[in-house]
Amino acid sequence: MARKVLVLGSNFGGLTAALAVRSELHGDVDVTVISPSDRFVFNPSLIWLPFGVRSEEDLSFPVAPVLGDHHIEFVHASATSIDPGAKVVRVGTTEYPYDYLIIATGYENDFSVAPGLGRGGNAVTITSLDDATEAGERWRKFLEKPGDVVIGATQGASCFGAAYEFLFNTAYQLKKHGLADRVKLTYLTSEPELGHFGIGGLPHGETLLGMFLKQKGIEAITNASVEYVDSVAIRLTDGRDLPFAFSMLIPPFVGRRLIAESGLGDAKGYVAVRPTYQSTAFDDVYAVGIAAAVQAPWHTPTPVGVPKTGFPTEVMAHVAAKNVAAQIRGETPSEEHEFKDIKAVCVMDAGNNGVIILADKMLPPRRHGLLIPGPQAHLMKLAFEKYFLWKSRNGYVNLP
Repeated sequence: MARKVLVLGSNFGGLTAALAVRSELHGDVDVTVISPSDRFVFNPSLIWLPFGVRSEEDLSFPVAPVLGDHHIEFVHASATSIDPGAKVVRVGTTEYPYDYLIIATGYENDFSVAPGLGRGGNAVTITSLDDATEAGERWRKFLEKPGDVVIGATQGASCFGAAYEFLFNTAYQLKKHGLADRVKLTYLTSEPELGHFGIGGLPHGETLLGMFLKQKGIEAITNASVEYVDSVAIRLTDGRDLPFAFSMLIPPFVGRRLIAESGLGDAKGYVAVRPTYQSTAFDDVYAVGIAAAVQAPWHTPTPVGVPKTGFPTEVMAHVAAKNVAAQIRGETPSEEHEFKDIKAVCVMDAGNNGVIILADKMLPPRRHGLLIPGPQAHLMKLAFEKYFLWKSRNGYVNLP
């Protein structure tokens, strides 16, 4: 009888893990994916959606056909409880037993960091399809009645790359609409310096980002903490007010409440893992992406998170899949790749320009780190978006 592998989540980590396990075992395994979302969303492209450069159909696709083509069952629902002792995940009154569980549940926005953030609030964000759609509605209203713009990331945020990308795309759009000289654009960040990115910074990063901002007339406020956001201004904890007509802020991410409530994770829904991405408490439970706990090797004056989305999530998912396959074959899990040692690979778009970010390790100490500015970065992001969506839509997750 085939072993049962249950995957929670259907985006970067979940889709990759589910398909990779099937591939590793040549189909001799029973894989089920449970997810509240029935669409894969290429989150890196959400920076464009508010400006009408992309639509939902451009950057997402239904996951059921992809999983079905690879004989993977898909349950479109939210898991309601996990019992790691009984090795069961419940969806309402239905139980799904497993031999191995891979948690790839992604993130929730922690809007509690400052009142006035979040859907229906005063400052929008772009960290989900619904959030980016709302941001687009606010942007169109802004164009009717322009004013100051504040873009950035709050204390505890980790997705600084998206904040920078949206900042520079906003500058690009303001220029296109003839508003660049009429609008004050401010970048607000909890980073201790420009170019920290939540990964400790890279050589010359602060200088390069400072040059970009100066070139576009953008004021930067670093080491910032938001107290609240009202309808006309962002109040910082140091008492300063930043007036705005449009504001987009990246909030902190936390893991899913389900994971914390199950006892598998900490209060933020993060699962302590080994380099194999096995839970430190259960040999048959794995966690990848946001769900995996990562400790930053630094302390900053204002809290700064570590980015675990995109490429790092894919790497973790493949490691987990290899180790699940090894266990099913009766072998000891031996594939290891600590988060800090995953390569940093990112293409930061800036409208018609950008920066390619490369480093031999995600977290310091590193041997090599490089930032390459230029229009080729924008072209690379466009090409990578098309490639990755094609690869994922067809289930070719083993391609680079």
